[in-house]
Amino acid sequence: MTSVVNRGSAPDYIDDGPVRVVSQAANQLAGIDWSRSRFHSFTGNPKDLKGCLRTGDILVNSTGTGTLGRVGYFSGSVDSRPCMADGHVTLVRTRDCDLDSRFAFYWLGSAPFYEYIYAALIVGATNQIELNRDRLRDARIPVPPLGEQRRIADFLDAETSRIDQIVRIRRDQLALVDSSEVSRAFDAIRGRDVGGQRKESGLPWLGSVPEAWRIAAVSYSFDVELGKMLNQDRVAGEYLRPYLRVANVQWDHLDMESLAYMDFPPEEQERYRLRAGDLLVCEGGSWPGRAALWDGSINEMYYQKALHRIRARGNDLSRWLYYCLLVAERLGVFAVQGNTSTMTHLTREQLKPQRFPFPDPGLQAVVVAELDSAHRRDVSMKSLLVRQMELLAERRQSLITAAITGQFDVSTASGRNTIQGV
Repeated sequence: MTSVVNRGSAPDYIDDGPVRVVSQAANQLAGIDWSRSRFHSFTGNPKDLKGCLRTGDILVNSTGTGTLGRVGYFSGSVDSRPCMADGHVTLVRTRDCDLDSRFAFYWLGSAPFYEYIYAALIVGATNQIELNRDRLRDARIPVPPLGEQRRIADFLDAETSRIDQIVRIRRDQLALVDSSEVSRAFDAIRGRDVGGQRKESGLPWLGSVPEAWRIAAVSYSFDVELGKMLNQDRVAGEYLRPYLRVANVQWDHLDMESLAYMDFPPEEQERYRLRAGDLLVCEGGSWPGRAALWDGSINEMYYQKALHRIRARGNDLSRWLYYCLLVAERLGVFAVQGNTSTMTHLTREQLKPQRFPFPDPGLQAVVVAELDSAHRRDVSMKSLLVRQMELLAERRQSLITAAITGQFDVSTASGRNTIQGV
C-alpha cells in the first residue's frame, strides 16, 4: 500500500537556506509547526534528497521516549521552499490508487496503532528506542473501499479541525493569563496606582516610580550566593543530602518529584542549607532568571552551583524581589546582559548590582498579598484551561479511533455526539 517507507536525511543546519527541515519537534498532530522548522544547506535538485517531501506524505517520529510514534501530515510548504524530513522522522508515502493518504494518516495516529508501535515496532531500550522501519513496512492496515476511506478522512478532517481550533483558542487564553500576570506585576512594582509625586527610576525598562521609593541594588538588602559545585566524587559519601537543581526551579514553583543527592559534610551545611523564605534563581540552563521561593517543607534541603540563593538581610521581602525578577526577565533585561554566544547566564556578578524599586516594607507586604491573591486565581484558571485541552485531546483521539475502526457510519454521524461520555 506504500511506495516509500524511509527515514529522512541528516541535515547540515544553517540559519537560512534553500530547503526547510521538518524535525520531530516540528512534526505535530495538528499540523507541522513551522516555527520549529530549520534549514538545510544544499545545492542541487531537492527532489534528489532522501526524505524530500511531497503533498500527502505522512511523517512518523521515530526516536526517543515521549515523541516516538507521533504522526503528522505534510499538506505543503509554508512558503515556496522545498521541504525534507530529518533522519529522526520516517516518511510514509501511500499508493493513492489503493490507500488514501489521509485515511492512512488517521490510522497510523490512532490509539490502537500507537499501542501496536510500542508493542511490536520499536527496538532499543530506555531513551534510545527507535521505530524499526522494516517492521513498520510489514505492519498491517485495514483497507476499506477507497470511497469509504475518503468519506472517513473527510469526516475526520472536519471534526479534528474544529477540535484543533478550540485547542488553539485555549492556548491563546493561557498565553493571555501569563501576559496579564506579568503586566499586573509590572504595574505593581512601578507603583502605577500610588498617588503623589513621581521620579525617574533611572532604569530604562521601568520608567518612573513614586518619589518616596528607593532604587537599590539587590546586594544592598540581600545576600547572593551560589550553591555547591557537583562532581562525581560528591554523589556518594557519609552526609548525602537532597539538593535542588535548575530543573527543580520553575516559575514560582519547585518541582520536588525528582530530587538528587550530594555529600554535604558538617562544615558545609550551614553555607549551603536553605531556609524558608530563601529565593532561588537560575543562574544558567534553559531559563536564566527563573525564580521560586523555598518554603521550608523539607527540614534539610541544599542547592547546587547553577542556582543563586538570595536571602534577605533586613526588612525587604524576598517575595517582592521575586516579582521584580519576574518582570525583568520577561522584559528581556537579563538576556541583553547575558553571554548569548553559547548559553545565556545570569552570573552572581550580574545579579548583585541589578537595581530594583523598593517601597517601605509595609507597602511591599500589601502589594505582595494582592499579587499573590491574583496569582492564585490565575493558577486556577490555567488549571481549568489545561484540563479542557486534555479532554479535547482525549475526544480527538476517541473520535479518530472510532471512525477508522468502523464503530459508526461517518456519512450520518456528527462529531458532536458520536462518542458518548467524552
